[in-house]
Amino acid sequence: FTNQCATSRSVPGAAYQSPPPLLGPSEGTASIQGLVGAQPNVEKLVKDHLAVQSLIRAYQVRGHHIAKLDPLGISCVDFDDTPCLYGLAESDLDKVFRLPTTTFIGGNETTLPLREIIRRLETAYCQHIGVEFMFINDVEQCKWIRQKFETPGIMQFTLEEKRTLLSRMIRSTRFEEFLQRKWSSEKRFGLEGCESLIPALKTVIDKSSQSGVESVIMGMSHRGRLNVLANVIRKDLEQIFCQFDSKLEAVDEGSGDVKYHLGMYHRRMNRVSDRYITMSLMANPSHLEAVDPVVQGKTKAEQFYSGDTEGKKVMSILLHGDAAFAGQGIVYETFHLSDLPSYTTHGTIHVVVNNQIGFTTDPRMARSSPYPTDIARVVNAPIFHVNADDPEAVMYVCNVAAEWRNTFHKDVVVDLVCYRRNGHNEMDEPMFTQPLMYKQIKKQKGVLQKFAEKLIAEGVVTTQYYQEEVVRYDKICEDAYSRSKDEKILHIKHWLDSPWPDFFTLEGQPKTMSCPSTGISEDDLSHIGSIAASVPVEDFTIHGGLSRILKGRANMVGQRVCDWALGEYMAFGSLLKDGVHVRLSGQDVERGTFSHRHHVLHDQNVDKRTCIPMNHISPDQAPYTVCNSSLSEYGVLGFELGFAMASPNALVLWEAQFGDFHNTAQCIIDQFISSGQAKWVRQNGIVLLLPHGMEGMGPEHSSARPERFLQMCNDDPDKHSEDFAVHQLHDCNWIVVNCSTPANYFHVLRRQILLPFRKPLIVFTPKSLLRHPEAKSSFDDMLPGTHFKRIILDDGPAAKNPEKVKRVVFCSGKVYYELIRERRNRNMDAAVAVVCIEQLSPFPFDLIKLEADRYLNADLVWCQEEHKNQGYYDYVKPRLRTTINRTRPIWYVGRDSAAAPATGNKHTHLVELQRLLDTAFDLNAFSGKC
Repeated sequence: FTNQCATSRSVPGAAYQSPPPLLGPSEGTASIQGLVGAQPNVEKLVKDHLAVQSLIRAYQVRGHHIAKLDPLGISCVDFDDTPCLYGLAESDLDKVFRLPTTTFIGGNETTLPLREIIRRLETAYCQHIGVEFMFINDVEQCKWIRQKFETPGIMQFTLEEKRTLLSRMIRSTRFEEFLQRKWSSEKRFGLEGCESLIPALKTVIDKSSQSGVESVIMGMSHRGRLNVLANVIRKDLEQIFCQFDSKLEAVDEGSGDVKYHLGMYHRRMNRVSDRYITMSLMANPSHLEAVDPVVQGKTKAEQFYSGDTEGKKVMSILLHGDAAFAGQGIVYETFHLSDLPSYTTHGTIHVVVNNQIGFTTDPRMARSSPYPTDIARVVNAPIFHVNADDPEAVMYVCNVAAEWRNTFHKDVVVDLVCYRRNGHNEMDEPMFTQPLMYKQIKKQKGVLQKFAEKLIAEGVVTTQYYQEEVVRYDKICEDAYSRSKDEKILHIKHWLDSPWPDFFTLEGQPKTMSCPSTGISEDDLSHIGSIAASVPVEDFTIHGGLSRILKGRANMVGQRVCDWALGEYMAFGSLLKDGVHVRLSGQDVERGTFSHRHHVLHDQNVDKRTCIPMNHISPDQAPYTVCNSSLSEYGVLGFELGFAMASPNALVLWEAQFGDFHNTAQCIIDQFISSGQAKWVRQNGIVLLLPHGMEGMGPEHSSARPERFLQMCNDDPDKHSEDFAVHQLHDCNWIVVNCSTPANYFHVLRRQILLPFRKPLIVFTPKSLLRHPEAKSSFDDMLPGTHFKRIILDDGPAAKNPEKVKRVVFCSGKVYYELIRERRNRNMDAAVAVVCIEQLSPFPFDLIKLEADRYLNADLVWCQEEHKNQGYYDYVKPRLRTTINRTRPIWYVGRDSAAAPATGNKHTHLVELQRLLDTAFDLNAFSGKC
């Protein structure tokens, strides 16, 4: 191997220190000579011993470079490493050397001939297992790994373990062959070429169950999913087989999804540990790695709710493809959540199905790193490469991986180096693009056949035993196939990965489709307000500026009013008091991007001493979790989505630093939040808080892109039923609101929990309104009997004389206050009515109709501060027209269409704003137009 030199920095004058003696004081030169024979040159003896140490370290660091990892023998990973003896000659091969304490190859022996040292190092590091771990900066962890792979004879299995492994290989292989026989023209993304994945996963689960794990949450892409469902999660085979019936009718609501995207939840007995274990395989779209943070979030939630603070009861397993693992940035984002206090799951076992190809792209064109797994090095996760055609080696590294996770509670990667026998899917022709690889694959003997022949040769099983096991499993498949023909309808609910069995009923009966008042008592408002304005910890010094903020809160409580931050405090605090866990996560949410929240107080004199007043509301309250996240949107939003899946009885919120930052989390929004219930019949109550408003801050800090969320709403713009409010909410795919008052924000957050079902909630939150003197709400708007207002009516002179009103301006968000101010300045309170739509989706057809009918003589105008091709206009216009049966025109007032969300020039911004306000109040603006 190429010699490596480790350097370190020292203080001046201390760079040189005499090297310690190789042997103790009593073991002089004579002892060294006794080891290597009579040699007069002590310098040569020392040099040779150092060369042996370098040789051992080279194998530990770089042995995986020449390990026999690729079953095809054509790996693109070419390190061009050739062993060297570091100055030792062939004549030294039979000399005996003392082993350093940094190796375990000697077992109970302290000295070995050089030839034997090399043989044992080759056995440990250069066969079918390649170990990457010497980059880990923890000495004890490195020592632990060396012991697991260097100790002579450590990779031994009992006869029973080998028979169990054979049985699992039979199930894995024959399942795929059965599907291929029955449905040769169907895509199923089979596991052929990596059949050892199934025993690999079962080994991890067995070992983890023996260590006390009670729940395993898994995520994976489509390759091998049906096999994992059948042979790891143990879903009924007939339920899988019936999915191939093209005549199967869907009975559940929603659009459903293809069979290799679906998930599963199952609790069963683990026969190895004799303990029950719950397993969940999360549904996942074709965005391959998108499920990674979702799994981590759900795992964290289950750990949280079960009091599993060390991850000893609940764990996650993530399966990856090699191309996606190296290519998709969400992998990196998820890895960097692994050791953060509010996001760690205390170790995840990553299994990479390394097909050595991505669809048709050669790895040399798909990544810049030698291995697809190099990303794991950033968090000091050991990486175990293993030849997937050696089931015993696979089983061993999976045992070690499970032990590592149980011992150190840190991530670990198992890289199953395999191949893809049938191309990207069963309808593909891989010879188009990889002719040489697939010529080799066609020559490749199946791993089951090779393993069976090996065990028969060893006398572990007989040929008859093996054949009987194959016939037995084939019969299981055939019987299930026969039963599957009786299935005439498809129940997606059978494929739920996160069931809430007790949520949809109340005392054994289905919940009523209603929502109680979301108001709370005056006493609760005052009490929560007093907590929000206090520091409930003694001898705690806060910042002087924060003292003024808390004093301001106390004054508001005395005046019975709330601003935005206090309204949020009231919502969170009241839910916590009722036993509902609240979790708020995102970039800088503890203080708030706009320095308005301050839910975590910092002692100005004691480093890292903090206080969370929200956790001091009531002795028996639920815990409040507020956590600044890493600078990640995709990963963190996925994590919070997974957290919200675990329980319906929690308010889980993700806040973007600015609303448009959700752009980089769009995959989670599109694939999971918007369409999750339709595809997988899986409700979720996650809340997205997206700061939005045209404040002249430029194109990247203005718009939360409401048009994107509204475009994905499933309500029909041309139809509306007579059922509104709760029924309307039940039928939508998500709720989109732009609250303009603290009271409405308070109510919509509480409504999330009090509804008899769960829907995602998208909230466009304010920036300047956080401190706007008019954006305050009275306690009267939050008392028992009050509700969320879907629209805010005009309550001024215009409403008292509606027949005299010339124009009704419908709007949403911050522009409402600007319209009110402009109307007041122009003395047009009686001529123009302003109606603010707070809930955009589902659209409040019923309430809008009442307002339109009230002002029969008025022009109807939609006003927005966003550009015409953005914001709400394209969503609102057809719905307004449907509301009035297209009997009156709907006029637009706002900025012209544009490519960017906002101008970057403050003066231009103000000119645009004044222009739209002028148009809104010019009563002749639309005269003569049709």
